[in-house]
Amino acid sequence: MKQTPFTEQITFLYTADLASTSHFYETVLELPLALDQGGCRIYRVGDAAYLGFCERTGAKPEGVIITFVTGDVDGWTEQLRTKGISLEKEPAHNPKYGIYHCFFRDPNGYLLEIQRFEDPAWDQSR
Repeated sequence: MKQTPFTEQITFLYTADLASTSHFYETVLELPLALDQGGCRIYRVGDAAYLGFCERTGAKPEGVIITFVTGDVDGWTEQLRTKGISLEKEPAHNPKYGIYHCFFRDPNGYLLEIQRFEDPAWDQSR
């Protein structure tokens, strides 16, 4: 029996400070709030992709990279700078993976990446 395809995707992460996390994702990245569940807030990243944060004591941002894909890495870099965000890695081409990208951190310490795929084979299913 064939399964019904997935229609949306949400990645949930923990935060020790939901207020500062919410401020960052709403004012710096300007992500629209899709749902406020009190102890969790879910943000729309794309048409069917979401990022959720749930408040938990002792939350640690280990081993996670959140990547946002866009054609305008430089424009986003400029916007981050105007909002006082420091980059951990300036925009650069990465020939090994066929991308152009930069890195910075959110208030929790999660590593965030903004990247553009330069490989024309990226997501041929769309």
